[in-house]
This record gives sequence, C-alpha cells and structure tokens, in this order.
Amino acid sequence: MGGFDAGRLDRIAVWMQSYVEQRRFAGCSVLLAQGGKEVCYHQAGLRDVAAGKPWERDTVARIYSMTKPVTSLVLMTLAEEGLFHLDAPVSDFLPAFSDMTCLVPGATRADQVEPCAPPTLHQLLTHTSGLSYAFNPGPLGKLMAEHKIEFRASQPGLAPMCDALAALPLAFRPGTRWEYSVGIDVIGRVIEVVTGQTLEEVFIERVFDPLGMHETRFSVPPAARDRFAACYTPLAEGGFTVGKAEKGPDPLRLIDGAEKSPFLSATLMSGGGGLVGTIDDYLKFTEMLRTGGAGIIGPMTLEFMMRNHLPGEIASMGPQSFAEQPMEGMGFGIGGAVLLNPGRARSPGSVGDFSWGGMASTFFWVDPVLELSAIFFTQLVPSSSYPARPQLKALVHGAMT
Repeated sequence: MGGFDAGRLDRIAVWMQSYVEQRRFAGCSVLLAQGGKEVCYHQAGLRDVAAGKPWERDTVARIYSMTKPVTSLVLMTLAEEGLFHLDAPVSDFLPAFSDMTCLVPGATRADQVEPCAPPTLHQLLTHTSGLSYAFNPGPLGKLMAEHKIEFRASQPGLAPMCDALAALPLAFRPGTRWEYSVGIDVIGRVIEVVTGQTLEEVFIERVFDPLGMHETRFSVPPAARDRFAACYTPLAEGGFTVGKAEKGPDPLRLIDGAEKSPFLSATLMSGGGGLVGTIDDYLKFTEMLRTGGAGIIGPMTLEFMMRNHLPGEIASMGPQSFAEQPMEGMGFGIGGAVLLNPGRARSPGSVGDFSWGGMASTFFWVDPVLELSAIFFTQLVPSSSYPARPQLKALVHGAMT
C-alpha cells in the first residue's frame, strides 16, 4: 500500500475549483481515506446558488443510485439468516410478478411479447432481470415513462408502484442481457414484505444506527434542513434525460430547490435511488464495505457481493441502457460495479475496485488493494453531463506514491 504525495493531492482542490468557476458544478466535496485514516478532504462552491450558501462538509445531498449498495447489502443480511435464496423468483414475495411476459427479440412495439419466467432476486440485484428505467431506450422505457413508473420520492408508495411495474412486459428474457433498471427498487419492496417493516425502519435498524449514519434517510432530517443542497441541471429538458439531450442556456438551472423538495417529506422510499445524506455518513458505509462488514454482515458474504456476478464484462451482455459507470472492463456484483480490467475501463484502479454513482453526479469507490475509500458529492443531474468520475480517479491515483 503506497501513500500520497501532498502536493499532488492539492491538484484535486484546483480541479474542483475549476468545475465551480466554469459553472459545471454549483458546489462539490471529495473525501479520501486510506487504511481507515482521512488523507484528503476538499470542498468548493455553493450548495445553493440563489441563496449564496456555501457547500460545506455537513451539506446534505441526494445520493440517488448510491442507495443501491445499501439496499443490496440489507437484502444480503436477510439472506444470511436463511430467509430465502437468491435464485428465488420475485413472485414468491410479490405475487403481481407471477405471470410475466417479455418483449420478443428485436421488438419495436410493446405488444410484441412472449411468456417468460419471473426474474429472480439475483437477477434484480445484478440488472439482468429484464426491467428497465423510464429514461432508457426501447419500448419498455417508453411504457414506463408513459405510466410514470419512476420510483420518485414524490410518488405513491412502493407497493402500488411495484404492482404497476409488474403489469408491463420485461425488456428481455431474464438472465439474457444487462440493462440498468429499477430492479433494486423492487428489492426494496421485497425487504419490506420479508421483514414486515418499512424500508427505512430496516435500514435504520440494520445499517444506519450500527454505523452511526444518523443523517442518512429517505427524507431530510428536520435538524438538517438548513444544510440541504439544491439540485441543478445543464439540460433544457428534464434533468433525468440521458443520451441525446440539448443543453440549455443556463448550465446550472435549478430543478429541485432545498426549500420545496419532495425529499423533505418523501412518500416513496426508493431502494434504488431515494436516500439523502452527508459525505461523512457515506464514508462510514464505504469503510464497512472495505473492512469486511463491521459485524453488520459476514465478511464472506461481503466478499461474495463484491465479486463479478456476470459471465464477463457488462459490455458483453449487450446493454442499450444508461449506466453510472463504464461498461467495458467492468463487471457487476451485488449492488455495484467491479473493476475487471483498468485498461479496458480506460481509468486507473485496482482489479476488484467496487464502485457506483448517483444521478446527481455523486460517486464512490472502494479499493481493497490500496485500502482506499473515495467519495465525491455534488448535485448535478444527469451524471453523464461531464467526465468528472474518470478525472477524479486519475487525480487520486496520480497522487499515490
């Protein structure tokens, strides 16, 4: 395990400030820890442009899909108790998924379907279930957008949303392809059914309280409301547009203000993208992943989660969807991506890095080889707007001695 060159670490602060000065990000922060010790923290810019409030270390941010590793880990704590096996069909828990259909190969219309088996828990966890997102291309993405199946904080609860989703066809036969999806939102509902508790109650009991993550919740904690960041987009359309999208005249157009956000009082607990929290809270989670479970989950289970669960790299499974990470050189485990080949991924790193990001451009990775936890927070949707993630990885690895 190498150390860090202090002068080279300072490049991170310069890079962050340049993003703020170019109005790419309103504000941002980065936190690095190695061997359990903090080696770098920087912050820059504003958490709320109109109010002129600075981005600070205790700023509360939407972490969107960085919720997925939390949900996945909680499900695995239940699996450790022998309550189910990962090859169990989701219909065992959610009967609405019992009679499924999927689009035929090459389908251009939503009515071009054939019967198929319900996806398994493992397929939901690894994005091989046949589910999709409303912003993905293809007939299913279009159907989801038409029916507003988005699992947003402002929508009705998990149960009716999962029932509405189950009434649609799958994008492909489960297990045959990889497509980024709401599968882990469905896993969140499975957790509720298995435990008889709300998803947040399970998270608090099994993860947040044991780790001291007291400011990470589905709704902004009342005591933290004055620290909640605003969220922006450079796009002319809705911020959750990916792929070909036109940029608007204002690169920091407000799409979710801190004072009227649905995250102040969420009505849907999205296991795929619903948490808000602080950067220090999330470091507690990544350090638990890095150090073997901290008594929350068994180290062998954690090692199993952080392995590649696909036949090869994500790109080999024909995805047509958006994802929070490169698809070449990357596999996928349970709850996050696994680095298989840094050269193929075109970004430095150790084989076995475990990582994922969120739609508002947040990002984390855990490097077991270098004993490193790295977390980046900002609030800009979509995360495909700028190449901040590979740039940050290059800066961090370039600073190592």
